[in-house]
Amino acid sequence: MSTRTGTQTAFVFGGGQGIGRATARKLAASGVRIGIADLNAAAAREAADEIGSGFDVETAHAGVDITNIDDTRAAVAHLEGALGPVTIVVNSAAIVSNKLFVESEPEDWRRMIDVCLFGPLNILHVVLPGMRQRQFGRIICMASDAARTGQSRMSYYAAAKAGVIGLVKSVAQEVGRDQITVNVVSPGATNTELRKAREEETRRNIGEEKYAERQKRVLRQYPMGRLGEPEDAAAAIAFLAGPDASWITGQAISVNGGFSML
Repeated sequence: MSTRTGTQTAFVFGGGQGIGRATARKLAASGVRIGIADLNAAAAREAADEIGSGFDVETAHAGVDITNIDDTRAAVAHLEGALGPVTIVVNSAAIVSNKLFVESEPEDWRRMIDVCLFGPLNILHVVLPGMRQRQFGRIICMASDAARTGQSRMSYYAAAKAGVIGLVKSVAQEVGRDQITVNVVSPGATNTELRKAREEETRRNIGEEKYAERQKRVLRQYPMGRLGEPEDAAAAIAFLAGPDASWITGQAISVNGGFSML
């Protein structure tokens, strides 16, 4: 199979907003056909319409609950029916939390692990057989530097994302001979819609003055002096999806402005 970017079909899970949507735009700019899958079906449709008209590429969309393997299988079948066999898979679907571990409950852990670990498990389990049969594939999953360094108030999120890193490294060893690469992009704090909503809740809870001081402390942790934007992570994902990264697999690549240097 050709590895020219313009011959590829990418399915972006969690593509209705944030890093997923930025990634879909980045890939579409290279002529990649784009399937957008998202729990929010309306957001998936809107993103697919915007990208299709903006970049003159074929697009399709599907609502999907990645915690359910049958739903994931149906979404992939729908998108492949519209666009053809998938060659690039990006999973950026996630949820976030902001609780101390001792204040959390088992239902918090279960929901986090369902979305952030079982979701990638389901996606990989569905797409890998076809990729192995076609002897080609590029898979990129999102993790977090919280999984690599630990982070207060993100314990079970970090645990789920650490599981993703272990999953990717292990699966990459199994499918490399099928010319399938499997990698992780691990961003630092990024100005996605999820983060903005979480920050607005924090602002309301602690007040403007304390929030401003908190923001200064956060920025001091980033040598580049700013937080990430979705496009920063999208650029790394697009590289890993492209032909120049054909010998990179099983890696966790941080895109974090220097927050951690592992």
